Amino acid sequence: MLYDKARIFVQGGRGGDGSQSFRREAHVPRGGPDGGDGGRGGGVVMVADPMLTTLIDFRFKREYKAERGGHGSSNQKFGKNGASIELRVPVGTQVTDVATGEVVADFVRPDQREVVARGGRGGRGNVHFVSSTHQTPRFAERGEPAEVLDLRLDLKL
Repeated sequence: MLYDKARIFVQGGRGGDGSQSFRREAHVPRGGPDGGDGGRGGGVVMVADPMLTTLIDFRFKREYKAERGGHGSSNQKFGKNGASIELRVPVGTQVTDVATGEVVADFVRPDQREVVARGGRGGRGNVHFVSSTHQTPRFAERGEPAEVLDLRLDLKL
């Protein structure tokens, strides 16, 4: 049986939150801020695979979510970047956003790669907000949300 249409939901990973921490050492009375940045969220990437002929892989699993970014830590440590996920589609697949009707990607070449949902940016830690007048910022940025799309896949033969 030939499956030439599918509808899927894709979501990139949210960015990790920045850290709000302060340096604490013996014999250092005011260590200052040292919060690290959050990691970037993973994206959803589609790849045209010449070995596939139908969209049957999307018949039962319809939701695909990438990994979120890790949170920042003390000592200005960055959070881990989220892993991207890869979806394989046959050559000749057209990807359309259901909400807007806009064509997101059109796979016409083998091994063509397109990012359909980007991950969110990681938030900055409190070390980025230090100034001469505000030496101890007690806040950090939250990670940005990722793209969320409802997609329609059509196999053009």
